[in-house]
Amino acid sequence: MAKKGVIMAAIDDLIKQIEDPGLRVRIAQEFHKVNKKKKFGLVFEEHLPEATPLYDIPIKRGALVAEKQGEISDIYVVTNIDVETNTVTCVNKESNKECQFQSEDLVTVAQFGDPIYPYLKPIDTVCNAPDSDLWHTLIEADNYHALQLLEYLYAGKVDCIYIDPPYNTGAKDWKYNNDYVDSNDSYRHSKWLSFMERRLKLAKKLLNPKDSVLIVTIDEKEYLHLGCLLEELFSGSNIQMISSKINATGIVRLNEFTRVDEYIFFVMIGQSAPLTDSVKSSETKPVLWHGLWRRDIESRRGTKKGGVAQFYPIYVDDNTCKIAKIGEALEPHVDRNSVEKIPGCTPVFPLRPDGTEMNWGLVGTELAARIEKGYVRVKRKRGKERAYTIEYLTTGYINDIESGKAKVLGYGEDGSIIAEYPAGSAKTQLPTQWDFKSHYSKENGTSLLRKILQTKRFSFPKSLYAVQDCIRYFVYNKPNALIVDFFAGSGTTLHAVNLLNAEDDGNRRCIMITNNEVSEVEARTLLKDGYNPGDKEWEKLGIAQYVTWPRTVCSIEGHDINGEPLKGKYIGSDEPMANGFKTNAAFFKLGFLDKTLVALGKQFKEMLPTLWMKNGCIGPCPSLTEDGAIPDMMILHKNRMAILIDEKTYAEFREKVNQASDIDMVFIITDSEDGYREMAKGLNVVETCQLYRDYLDNFRINVAGR
Repeated sequence: MAKKGVIMAAIDDLIKQIEDPGLRVRIAQEFHKVNKKKKFGLVFEEHLPEATPLYDIPIKRGALVAEKQGEISDIYVVTNIDVETNTVTCVNKESNKECQFQSEDLVTVAQFGDPIYPYLKPIDTVCNAPDSDLWHTLIEADNYHALQLLEYLYAGKVDCIYIDPPYNTGAKDWKYNNDYVDSNDSYRHSKWLSFMERRLKLAKKLLNPKDSVLIVTIDEKEYLHLGCLLEELFSGSNIQMISSKINATGIVRLNEFTRVDEYIFFVMIGQSAPLTDSVKSSETKPVLWHGLWRRDIESRRGTKKGGVAQFYPIYVDDNTCKIAKIGEALEPHVDRNSVEKIPGCTPVFPLRPDGTEMNWGLVGTELAARIEKGYVRVKRKRGKERAYTIEYLTTGYINDIESGKAKVLGYGEDGSIIAEYPAGSAKTQLPTQWDFKSHYSKENGTSLLRKILQTKRFSFPKSLYAVQDCIRYFVYNKPNALIVDFFAGSGTTLHAVNLLNAEDDGNRRCIMITNNEVSEVEARTLLKDGYNPGDKEWEKLGIAQYVTWPRTVCSIEGHDINGEPLKGKYIGSDEPMANGFKTNAAFFKLGFLDKTLVALGKQFKEMLPTLWMKNGCIGPCPSLTEDGAIPDMMILHKNRMAILIDEKTYAEFREKVNQASDIDMVFIITDSEDGYREMAKGLNVVETCQLYRDYLDNFRINVAGR
């Protein structure tokens, strides 16, 4: 230690001899950072703070800026703006050299750790289920700042995070696809680790500490470093790495072995554990119910495969939600609307979402027999009155119940059986080496994406089913799970969540985040044509707008980019891809607000989508009227929330909120904390929030120092 002290003192003396004061201070700061570094565990240098371009923030004196066609990390401070000549005078932060630019050649930037005040700018929506209150979201943004926003919205509430980060191979495709650092950079591992550490620290704050999972895919270039980083950040969690075969023929690499697999880290937090059909779990597993109506188009009404005796009305009592009667089978020529009307009951038929008449999976006599034994149940469709789904247990589950393999726990109010498989009843353990054809990325990633987008717009997309399985093992028993992907890429994660929801009638919600970088080839072409980052022509070719969102819209609506119905069916399902998914999604771009204008209440319009997200994205995102007028209050029944804008109208507001049974969250705009508490006390709601103090306090802190 004495020897080390002598060396430290000698270096301090040498630093003091540096003539340039700015350089002397910088070197002293960096030296003391290095001196404080840990000497054991994962040791890496924290390199170069990141910066994000803010194209919608005007350039003004004192602002940090960068050249649009330069390096975003080459930052200047604006010292003067000549309005007449449009000339901006700046000082380079590194060299302290003064430079001049035209304002149109610069962009305002935010450095890592700078306080930011984000908002969500609506870009587009796809609504394929107007009666559903389930809305997914895509956020176009640098994912670090978007994660800061999600921390404000959902700290400790996320059930699953799935990410496919850049593998740090040095490839020149999308920025987040391996191009964060150059492949020849001697500090490439340190830079990549710094990049990942910052984001994983925020991700950890989002995850539910009692029961959640972080899933990260990686290849051999960084799996060792990533594993150590995860062990350090998530100490105490159960971490397991899986080897997954993704390519049957292999990806050829010059002077290297052919790669056929990659790795998946599962960070299981709290009580989290995989729940699969083949795993020997310490937890019980319920029997699975299936929809009664046949889903393959070959079994539609009137076909021999379905059987003419399998199209009949099932009368459901609207009060008890029980099956009151099974009607007679209808001949193919008989109009279903001509059947007998029973007061207080709704006749249910096997119909596809587009109205196509299908067949039930059982004839009436067999259905009656299964009802008698409790093997049939009725579920009321979410958000719809007098709309029902008929479910039944298939023969395999019935045999397990009757043989005692599955234990009967009791019966529901409608007489349907409640049964489960005891802990440890499964036969085999899921292996740590996966070789499933459905997980091959070429067939079920690249080819599927090309089918949707009709061109190769994205390199190496994940297999849809590989992502679905990874998620399924942890949210199988969580039909309302919140799932986040902050390296969304081509949008596979949301597609997988929609497929999972379609299989078990779940209501899982997905939030995707991706930047809007263009590929290197497209960037060169755009620059040659005179376009800069931020221009409309540039932005429309970025990954979010060119790949992620189009895939989201097409997969939900069931067509390709040209509007043609998608061909084929999903693996393991009779559901054609052309049917799409009965769900909705909203597309936003992350922007940044002026904190002073927020405090003055002058950016309420911009804040609305953030409030909508904070309450769980229930129903379509609200907006102001076309004239932009801000009302005294907003009672948003479809969104299950309310906003008090003018506290002078509190009495009227309280009366309306307390009379409404569908309001869960209330936002109160007031500068008085005492006043806020007093007003909140008088409201019969689940949660309240003070604006704009809650929002401003959250983002005022320099996040880099936390």
